[in-house]
Amino acid sequence: MAVDFKNSVTKENLMRAFAGESQARNRYTFAASQAKAANLHVIEAVFTYTANQEREHAEIFYKHLQQLSGSTIHVDGGYPVDISDSIRDLLRRAQHNEYEEAESVYISFGNVAKEEGFLTVASSFHMIARIEKYHGDRFGQFAQLMEENRLFVSDVQTGWICLNCGYIHTGIQAPVTCPVCQHDQGYFIRLELSPFAK
Repeated sequence: MAVDFKNSVTKENLMRAFAGESQARNRYTFAASQAKAANLHVIEAVFTYTANQEREHAEIFYKHLQQLSGSTIHVDGGYPVDISDSIRDLLRRAQHNEYEEAESVYISFGNVAKEEGFLTVASSFHMIARIEKYHGDRFGQFAQLMEENRLFVSDVQTGWICLNCGYIHTGIQAPVTCPVCQHDQGYFIRLELSPFAK
C-alpha cells in the first residue's frame, strides 16, 4: 500500500537510522582515540575504518529524506552509552550494537518501507543490515583475539603487515618494532585481516 512519504513511518525510521549511524560514528571515533592512546593502532584502524562506513550509511539514510528538506522530523529512540576503559569491552559493545541493527532494527525498518511502497529505501535498509552484520563479526573477531591474548601472536606461521609502512613479516608473532619504520607492534595486523590485503 503506497503511503505519502511525509506521513510515513519510513521517514521517521530514516531519521532514527541517520541519528543512530551518526552516533555510532562518534562512538567509534572516540574508541579509536582510546585505542591509539593504548598503542593499539590496529584496533584504532578497525574503529576508524568502521566509523567511516557508518558515516556513509548516515549519508545514505539522510539523502533519502531530501524531499523533506527544510522540515524537522521529531523522533524518539534509544541509543547506547558505551563508555569503558577496556578496549576489549568497547569492541564487544560495538559488536552487540551492530548485530542489533543487523538482525532486528534495519530488517524491520526495511520491511516497513517495503509495505509503505518505498522500495529503494527498503533496499538500502536491507543491504546496510548485511553490512552491519559484517561489522559486528569484525568487532567480535578482534575482541576474541584480545581475550585470547592472540592479537599479535599466532599458533602458526602467518603474515603480519605494518599498517604504517606496509612492511610484511612472516612468523608466529608480530615484531615488537617494525624494522623499516620503527613503529611499535600495535601497528601490526595479520595480513589476512588487513582491509587492504591483495
